[in-house]
Amino acid sequence: MIGYVTLGTNDLPRAAAFYDLLAAELGIGRMMEEETFIAWGAPGGGAGIGLTKPWDGKAATVGNGVMVALEAKDRAQVGRLYEIALAHGGTDEGAPGPRGEGGFYAAYFRDPDGNKLNAFVMEQA
Repeated sequence: MIGYVTLGTNDLPRAAAFYDLLAAELGIGRMMEEETFIAWGAPGGGAGIGLTKPWDGKAATVGNGVMVALEAKDRAQVGRLYEIALAHGGTDEGAPGPRGEGGFYAAYFRDPDGNKLNAFVMEQA
């Protein structure tokens, strides 16, 4: 159902460098690029993620309660995505680990603009 998610940024080059590293770990690249917008994903693949400077010219702000979840292939990749994020300007929101009883394993972090992300894997319970 979801084609892509867009997050705001106040510094597109800085944000692009951050998301290029996460996308590379996930095995995807840029699929669209304009002066004020970049999107990562695979045409015909799953949902993509885009970054944009707000069209109204105002500063980008973080949505309270908004989070983008990045599906990893296994626990090790969850850990790598978390470490990549923290090493490149992201901030910790919850170290990798199991959450609840249903096989959900995740790590939480924010990008350099403060947008909340999570890397997760759903394991067989």
